[in-house]
Amino acid sequence: MEFSVSDSLFTWHCGSFFFEQTQPLVVGILNVTPDSFSDGGCYSNTFEALFHANSLLEAGADIIEVGGESTRPGSRELAAPEELARILPVVKVLVREGVCVSVDSRHPPVIKACLEEGAAIINDITGFTDASMRELAGSSEAGCVVMHMQGKPQTMQESPRYDDIVAEVSDFLLSQADALVESGVKRQRICLDVGPGFGKNYEQNLLLLKNTAHFANLGSPAYPLMAAWSRKRFLGMLTGEEVPAQRVAASVAAALFAASQGARVLRVHDVEPTVMALKVLNAVYE
Repeated sequence: MEFSVSDSLFTWHCGSFFFEQTQPLVVGILNVTPDSFSDGGCYSNTFEALFHANSLLEAGADIIEVGGESTRPGSRELAAPEELARILPVVKVLVREGVCVSVDSRHPPVIKACLEEGAAIINDITGFTDASMRELAGSSEAGCVVMHMQGKPQTMQESPRYDDIVAEVSDFLLSQADALVESGVKRQRICLDVGPGFGKNYEQNLLLLKNTAHFANLGSPAYPLMAAWSRKRFLGMLTGEEVPAQRVAASVAAALFAASQGARVLRVHDVEPTVMALKVLNAVYE
C-alpha cells in the first residue's frame, strides 16, 4: 500500500477562524463529564477542564472540542440545562483566551448558548437531522461537523445493520451537507465524520477505516473529513486492549493512517503523540 500526505490546500471556515492549510488540523477532546467512556470524571469541574485544555493546546491542538454529555453506547440522554451548566463556563474562558472552540452537542439550546459566547464549531452527532439545529447553523458563521450515527446512543450498538455501509454512510453525509447548504451554510464551513462506533460493529468500523480515502473525496470540491477513531472500542477489539486510556498507540496509528488517506481533521484525546507522529510522516513525504 502506498502512503502519501496530500500537499493540496484545504479550507475550513469556522466563525472567525479561517483554516487554510495543507496539513491536518488536530482537535483536542475535552470531556467535561463524569461518565465518558475513556476519561469520564477526569475533567468534570471547570478548573480541571481548563487546565487540561491548556495542556492540549501546549501539545499542539489547533481546536479544543468541549463536550458535556456522554454518548457512549447505552448512555442516557442528558437534559440540556445540565449539559450547559457543565460546559458553558469552560467555553466562555477558552473563547476569551482566543481559542477555537468546538462544541460537541446534539441539543439546540446548548449550541445556541455556546454560539452566543463565541464558540466556532458545531459538532452534532445526529448529523443535523434536527431542523432547529440546521437553522442555528444557518444563522451563524460556525463550522459544522456532520456525523453519521445509526440509531441512538442508548441502543445503537445492539444490532447495527447495513446493506452497504460505505454507500449508506456516504449518502447520508452528502444529503445532510446539502441540507445545511439549503439552510444557508456555506460549503466551506462543512466537515464530514463517518461516526466510528456510533451504530457500527467491529467489521463495519473496519470497512469505514479502510475506505477513508473514499470518504475524504466526497463532494465536489471535497469536504474536509474528520477522523475520530481515538480510543474507540473498535481499536480495543482489534488490539486486545480493554482499557481505553491504554489505546494510545492504536489511536495514533489510526489517525496517521487516516491522515495518509486524506483526512483533514484528526479528533484525538492524545494530542502530543499524534502531533509528533504527524511531524515524522510529513517529513518523510514532504
